[in-house]
Amino acid sequence: MSDAREIVQAAGAPPAIGPYSHAVKASGLLFCSGQIPLDPVTGEILGVDAPGQARQCLKNLQAVCEEAGTSLGRAVRLTIYMTDLGEFGAVNDVYGSFFTEQPPARVTVGVAQLPKGAYVEIDAVVAL
Repeated sequence: MSDAREIVQAAGAPPAIGPYSHAVKASGLLFCSGQIPLDPVTGEILGVDAPGQARQCLKNLQAVCEEAGTSLGRAVRLTIYMTDLGEFGAVNDVYGSFFTEQPPARVTVGVAQLPKGAYVEIDAVVAL
C-alpha cells in the first residue's frame, strides 16, 4: 500500500468554500469532501427543498468523481447530513434514483445547521 495521496479539484463542481480539497485519492479510494447544493457556476444554493438540494449535492459529487477518473456508481459509502429528518423519505427517493443497483453503504445524520443555510450535505468514499 502506497503512502501517496493526490488532491482532486474538479472544474465541474463548485469551488470549495473553505480550506479543503474536493477530494483526496489514497490507497485505491477517493475521499470526497461534503458537497452542499451549490451551482458550480454561480456558487448559489440550488433547490428550494431538501430533495432538490440532495439532487444537486449528488450531481456535484458526480463531477468530483469524474474528475478523479471514477464514477459515483462506484461509491462504497455516503453520509447524508440533513437539517430536517422529516424529509428523509423524499431525499431517499432522490438518492435511490442515483443508485438503482448495488447501492453503497450509507449513514444519514440529522444536524442543526449546514453551511450557507443548505438543508442537505453529502460526502462520499468511492472506489477508484
